[in-house]
Amino acid sequence: MTVASDESPRPAAKPRKLRERLYVGNGAFDVVGKRKRWYVFFAVLMLVCIASIVFRGFNLGIDFEGGTRISMPAQGANGEISTEQVTDVFSDTLGREPATVQVVGSGESSTIQIRSETLNSREVADLREALFSDFQPLNDSGQPSEQAISDSAVSASWGGEISQQALIALAVFLVLVTIFLAVYFEKWMAVGALAALIHDVVVTAGVYSIVGFEVTPATVIGLLTILGFSLYDTVVVFDKVKENTRGLLGLTRRTYAEAANLALNQTLMRSINTSLIAVLPIIGLLVVGVGLLGVGTLQDLALVQLTGILAGALSSIALATPILVDLKMTDQKYKDQARRVHARRENLARKAAAEQDATGQVEVEVEDEFDASDDDALAAELRKEKAMAAASSVPARNPKPAESGRRKQGGRPGGKHGGRPTGKKRH
Repeated sequence: MTVASDESPRPAAKPRKLRERLYVGNGAFDVVGKRKRWYVFFAVLMLVCIASIVFRGFNLGIDFEGGTRISMPAQGANGEISTEQVTDVFSDTLGREPATVQVVGSGESSTIQIRSETLNSREVADLREALFSDFQPLNDSGQPSEQAISDSAVSASWGGEISQQALIALAVFLVLVTIFLAVYFEKWMAVGALAALIHDVVVTAGVYSIVGFEVTPATVIGLLTILGFSLYDTVVVFDKVKENTRGLLGLTRRTYAEAANLALNQTLMRSINTSLIAVLPIIGLLVVGVGLLGVGTLQDLALVQLTGILAGALSSIALATPILVDLKMTDQKYKDQARRVHARRENLARKAAAEQDATGQVEVEVEDEFDASDDDALAAELRKEKAMAAASSVPARNPKPAESGRRKQGGRPGGKHGGRPTGKKRH
């Protein structure tokens, strides 16, 4: 019975321990140790994205290629106008398909925007006449009017200027980030963070090329926005790595790779939770802005941010820190420290084997993932908390010095409160 009661809870305790290790962060996942597999995964992902960018290209919007934009109310004399009806009228009038036809806004204030390649004045006049003849869109006064249909020409130079300014902003951002990380942390952390940022930009651009999302100025703005988010997540991990590796060269309990992997586990749930919280409002933009309001600009902004945040969270966990470890291990000091760690472990293993052979007993020692210094720090913190709790509580009723002295002399404490009955033992 005793054996059964001791053995039965153990299978159920394992998943609880795994969940605890996931949240506590004590090295449950060996991300750094399996970094070669992650390198292969990221290399294949980036090669696919780069190949799509080179051979497939981007679906550039009218702001980058130039063209004609025509807008009209979505409410006509015969009721609501659909995008399919507008596409049919455009094709029948000009003999080719428009680039995009979408509804912007909702309700009575919604409009239909038609984007196409550059049209001459005659084609614009024919299209406006055909649209008014078929739908009779209503103006602000609720009357059918051809003036409710507006047209504008978009120059490709405007999109080119936006791209140029975005590239300049990206270059300035990367330079400032490199200087900051090199000063606040160290040069190899700056290199690891930049590698993660480049990965995020390439993957986000590659996804747009593969799926065929339209690239608009909102896409460029969203791409610059995700860089800050990816950098924030990487800096959080690096700050923990810096804390765990302080004074590491003088210790022989853990290598730099193991200390960095411990830092990853300690910040893993923070990274996951931060990414989830950031994704929720973006999903709200997609659902509300696109599904309910039909705003194309919100769609472009939300798609690039959603892709970038997911790519940034993955790279900050599985790419930036492994690159940092490989770069740090090129230093001879860290190689020597790793050899001392392995030599110490081999020495302990030989001593354990010798003791086993001498006693004939099997003694299994399970070493906790935390360093002995970590245990000492935890014990000191617990003692400090107990001392603070004791200081803020009511003082314990310890015997007075005079009474203690009388007990030593064999007397019984008396006075107006009386003495303790001799038949009871003091606990």
